[in-house]
Amino acid sequence: MITLKSLSHSYKGGQTIEFKDWHIKTNERWLLLGNSGSGKTTLLHLMTGILQPSAGEVNINGTSIYSLSSKSLDQFRGQNIGIVFQRPHLIGSLSILENLIIVQRFANLAKDMARIKEVLASLDILDKQNAYPAQLSQGQLQRVSIARAVLNKPALLIADEPTSSLDDKNAFAVLDLLLTQSELNQTTLVVATHDKRIKDPFSNTYIL
Repeated sequence: MITLKSLSHSYKGGQTIEFKDWHIKTNERWLLLGNSGSGKTTLLHLMTGILQPSAGEVNINGTSIYSLSSKSLDQFRGQNIGIVFQRPHLIGSLSILENLIIVQRFANLAKDMARIKEVLASLDILDKQNAYPAQLSQGQLQRVSIARAVLNKPALLIADEPTSSLDDKNAFAVLDLLLTQSELNQTTLVVATHDKRIKDPFSNTYIL
């Protein structure tokens, strides 16, 4: 369960954006909709603890994330929040397997090779575990990004504009992967987008 209450953020230059309260139940699927510049990425960063709010609270499964120390917040994020960014942000000098082992380490979890292989197999990229990011296609890299996000079975899975630069076929393929993985891992899903092609599977919307 995720709750955002009285949340606001002040940008450099004095502009302040206030967000309406938001209550997300376990395993729900939400679309975060808004035009470019409406504050979607800012809100995602506030929800995940990447950015500190000017005021307000984010509570995830009973934990007020801004009451945590920096180190504790990093570990909490690694264990409870998975993020699919617009770009993969993988470490190029490490194999796919090594990139995923690091995800477990940063969350202060024991290395679990069985879990890594389970997730890679569910995304049909187990055969790429020893490859390096530069050796993969864009579609394969996106699958690795999803694998990284769901690896630690987070309470909250967030995808930031995952389909905006894709054609219809690939956009719906990525959406299907996100929906399938959220169901497999019993994870609440929030997709931030201005791409209205993908709205049909979602019954809940938060509009900026």
